Amino acid sequence: MAKNIEIKASVLNKDNLVALVEQVADSGPVEIRQDDTFFRCSNGRLKLRLLSPNYGELIYYNRPDISGPKISNYSISVTTEPERLQKTLEVALGITGRVLKKRLLYMFGATRIHVDEVVGLGSFVELEVVLSDSDPIELGEQIAEELMMRLGIKDEDLLEGAYVDMNSVSFS
Repeated sequence: MAKNIEIKASVLNKDNLVALVEQVADSGPVEIRQDDTFFRCSNGRLKLRLLSPNYGELIYYNRPDISGPKISNYSISVTTEPERLQKTLEVALGITGRVLKKRLLYMFGATRIHVDEVVGLGSFVELEVVLSDSDPIELGEQIAEELMMRLGIKDEDLLEGAYVDMNSVSFS
């Protein structure tokens, strides 16, 4: 299973954040529109990310709901029939929530910097420090903390859970 170190934080001034991200990023932005549907899952989270009518990603992940840098273990499976898969998963597991967002993706080395505009919730930033199997978790935490400092992300801005936990579009 793949792993990364993640942080998620609320953003008060998106334009200021984007300016700081563009100073540190190696590449980007790439704009991505995402429609994430979450399904009942007894361990971790399971979501289907619709990226186009004929492309989606089924994503399972498990991470603690704590603020600050945290380990996330995940697995991604690609589908060319996302709507059909969504209907199957809805019948089998049930839908618990949905998150719609516009994401600006930047890269800093192997770290994905997401500047998100989430429908109904506002602006956020996510850091995903991708780790190889041989990378120690402490390396990812160090990179995340360094980027937090460079981007002006304060401890009080950090969020514990997922967007779906905050979203008003919930089906539980």
